[in-house]
Formats: sequence, structure tokens, C-alpha cells
Amino acid sequence: MEGREELASPIVATKVSPSAKKALLILNCILLSLGNCGGPLSMRLYFLHGGNRVWLSAFLETGGWPFILIVLLVLYFCRRCSTSPTSTTVVFMRLRLFFAAAVIGVLTGLDDFLYACGVSRLPVSTTSLIIASQLGFTAFFAFLLVKQKFTPYSINAVMLLTIGAAVLALHTGSDLPNGESRAEYLKGFFMTVAAAALYGLVLPMVEMTYNKAKQAITYTLVLEIQMVICLFATIVCTTGMIIDNDFKAIPREAKEYELGETKYYAVLCINAIFWQSFFLGAIGVVFCASSLLSGIIIAVLLPVTEVLAVVFYKEHFQAEKGIALVLSLWGFTSYFYGEYKVMKTKDIERESLHDRSVDLPQINYSSV
Repeated sequence: MEGREELASPIVATKVSPSAKKALLILNCILLSLGNCGGPLSMRLYFLHGGNRVWLSAFLETGGWPFILIVLLVLYFCRRCSTSPTSTTVVFMRLRLFFAAAVIGVLTGLDDFLYACGVSRLPVSTTSLIIASQLGFTAFFAFLLVKQKFTPYSINAVMLLTIGAAVLALHTGSDLPNGESRAEYLKGFFMTVAAAALYGLVLPMVEMTYNKAKQAITYTLVLEIQMVICLFATIVCTTGMIIDNDFKAIPREAKEYELGETKYYAVLCINAIFWQSFFLGAIGVVFCASSLLSGIIIAVLLPVTEVLAVVFYKEHFQAEKGIALVLSLWGFTSYFYGEYKVMKTKDIERESLHDRSVDLPQINYSSV
């Protein structure tokens, strides 16, 4: 989902050459950028031209999970070529990790629905700014679940993001899409806030799962976990589609779509590709570099998404959106600078402990 950051996790990197890792990082940064900007825009495009199936849109956020399966198959055959075929591990995930990922997947499916409800009622520029508040919810739930400490920087970020969301909430009248009531707008607003809060819970749960995995977290295992999460999220959304009769409505909606039937299905496919690019890119950046870099990329792309929404959809960018954008970027900067300071302090402490251990006098036991 646009605006979502990954928490730090005890990922153990596989042995790859620096040049290969750099190339993989660049590729994942591109995927993350495309998905982060293209996902919300393509979803809004569906709703702007006659689409109204919310569960279908939620389904498309994780429905591209077979792309991860393709990547896993490629990695498997690479391992098979480099080791003995009989000793090649097919699946790294243990049963306890599978069940944990399944629970997170169910929550992700509900979160997808809430986000799709928001996008169906609000301009992209507004939903992007509201989703930015997810960082504050992530910090709060990380404090409860994984005992992540609050710092002055994280507290400052939470306050700034909260104020930014409040500014948008107090000026809803000037941002109503054509033909939409204020009640529908407010419903979309609060559902988007709920989506930010729920995903703020999901991320610390993912980190807690990594911490309690009791096995090395490799890139392949991370992809397996992500695939299971997406699979169960898709199952939740598919159930919603069945209950809401979406499968029966899709052919009719395609024929009535303003851009034409062919472009209707093209929009759905592009939507799924963009969202899966986001998930794959986010996983890859965290693995190749850090969660900090993943978060920074998403924060930097926030104004890019705003500009694209204004250019392609002619959305109004009022003064309150400008204020909320500045507050969001300020909050992101404060949070990530605080994380950088904490990481720097830990590195200095580790180096200090290493130096002290080296300086300890060595005892010659052979002379005792």
C-alpha cells in the first residue's frame, strides 16, 4: 500500500557479490517506486471511469501473488544448479511461520478492503496524505508488541502526522469529488485512517514473527512469508467478492466502463502488477539495504504521487493539502533521522565493546 514502510527485521543476507547486490538493490528501488506511485493512481483510475466494486479493488492489491511464486521458482532452480539436486531445499518456511503469516494475511485482506473503500471515495492526493499517518500507528504498535522505544524524534513525527491528518479532516468541504456527498467523503476518510491504523499493527506483527521464527531469515524465506500473507489476503478478498456478487457483476461492469471493455480489463491487470511491484520492491530494498532506506524512498515519493494525481486527474491541491504535505515530510524526516541516530549509537557501542575486548591483557597459561 502506498506510504507503507517496513520495520527493521533480523534478515540474514545470503552470500552474493557486492556488484550483484547493488544491481538487485537498484532493481528493487525501481519496483518500489513504480508500485508506490502507480498503485494508488491505477486504483483511482478504475473508480473514476465507472468501476465501483470495492472488494475487487482490494483483491487486486494482493491478487498478483503468483508473481512471487515465479521468483521463488527461479531461486529454487538457481539453488538446484549450484548444489546437489537431492539436497536442495524446496520450502524453507516452517509450520509455525506459516500459521503466523496466515493470520497476518487475513488482517492484510481486511486492510486492503478499508484502503480500497477510501480510494473509491477520496482523491489520490488526499488518501496519500492520510496513509502517511500510518507511521505513527506503526511506532505505537511497535512499542506495544516488540518493545521498540519511543524517542523525541518519533514522538515529534507522530504529532506532526496527526496534525497533518487533522488539518485535512477540518477542511473536507473543499475537496469533495463531483457528485459525492459529505457523508460519503467522511466515510472514506475514516476508513482510510482505519486502514493506516490496521497496517500500522501488521508491520510490528511481521517483525515479531521474524524475531520468533527460530530460524535464519533469508531472502527466499522472506519471499515465502510474503507469498503466504498475500495468498491469505487474497482469500479474504475473494470471499468478500463472492458475498458481494462481484464475479457476476464484473462482465456487466466491463461492458459499461467508460474507457471500454478491453481497457477495463487492462486497468485491472495493471493495478495488480503495480501493487505486486510495490510489495516485491519493498521486500527487496529491506533485504539489500535497510528498512530505513525503504521508508525514505516511500517518503520521498509522497510529493511525486501528489503531483501525478494533480496532473493526470486534475485534482485540486488546496492550501490545507500543502500544509499537510509539509507536516508529513517533516514527520518522516524527524522519524528517519531519529532511527539513523539510534543505529549510529548502536554501531559506536559495538565498536567500543570490540576495542575494549581487543585491549584486554592476554594471559599466558603455559607459564602458569
